[in-house]
Amino acid sequence: MIKNIFYILLLFCITLTAQENHKNIYELKSRLIKPVFLQEDEAQLQTSSGKKKSGVAILYSILLPGMGELYAGDYSLGQYFTAADGVLWAALFGFNIYGNNMMDNYKGFAVSTGGANVKGKNDKYFADLGNYLDIDQYNRLKELDRNFSEVYYSDSYYWKWADQAERKEYRKMWKSSENAFNNVRFAAGALILNRIVSAINAVRLVSRHNRNIAEETSWNLNFGLDKKEFMPTEMVMNLKFGF
Repeated sequence: MIKNIFYILLLFCITLTAQENHKNIYELKSRLIKPVFLQEDEAQLQTSSGKKKSGVAILYSILLPGMGELYAGDYSLGQYFTAADGVLWAALFGFNIYGNNMMDNYKGFAVSTGGANVKGKNDKYFADLGNYLDIDQYNRLKELDRNFSEVYYSDSYYWKWADQAERKEYRKMWKSSENAFNNVRFAAGALILNRIVSAINAVRLVSRHNRNIAEETSWNLNFGLDKKEFMPTEMVMNLKFGF
C-alpha cells in the first residue's frame, strides 16, 4: 500500500507540472490605461487587494500537506494530501514498531535456540544466521571460495541450528523485520513526496487566485501633463476601476 501511495503521488506531481507549462491567454491582457493626451512626466499607480503569497503556501504545505491549498482558498484536493499524510505517518510508526519487535524476537531466538552471541554484531551476521545451518558450514564455503576475510572466528561468532526447521523459523522472523524497515523507508519517501506535490499544487492555486483577483478587481491611476498649443499646461488625472 505504501508503494502504491508513493507512485500515485509521483504521477500526480508529473501531471501538475505538465499543466503549469500551458500558458493562460488571459495573462496577456493589459491592465495599464494610458490616456492619449499624456506627453511627458507620466506616473502610474496600480494596486489590487486580496492577493496571497506563494512562499506562504509552500511553507504551509511543508508543515502539513493540504494547508497550502487551504490558504489558497481551494481545499478540494488539499484534503486528500492531509489524509494521505496522516495515513503515511501512521504507517511509518506502525512498521517501525513492528520491525523493532521482530528484531528483538529473532535476536532472542538466535541466542536461546542457536547459541549465538548477538552483542556488537552487524547486519550481515544476522543475515548469515538465516542462510547457513551453523558457523562451520559458513566458514567452509567461504574458504572454498577463498574469501578468507569473511571467515568468522568461532568463539565470538558461533551459532548452530539443530535442523533446517529452526534456521527457517529464524529467517522468517528476520525477513519480516527487514520488510517492515523497508516499508518505513518507503513511507518516509512518500511523506516527502506528498509535501512536494502539495506545495506545487498550492502554488498553482495561489497563482490562479491572484490572477482572478487582478482580472476582477483592480484600479489604475494615471496622471501627467497635458500641453496644448497657445494654452496653459494642465495637470490631468485618469482613474479607472475594473470589476
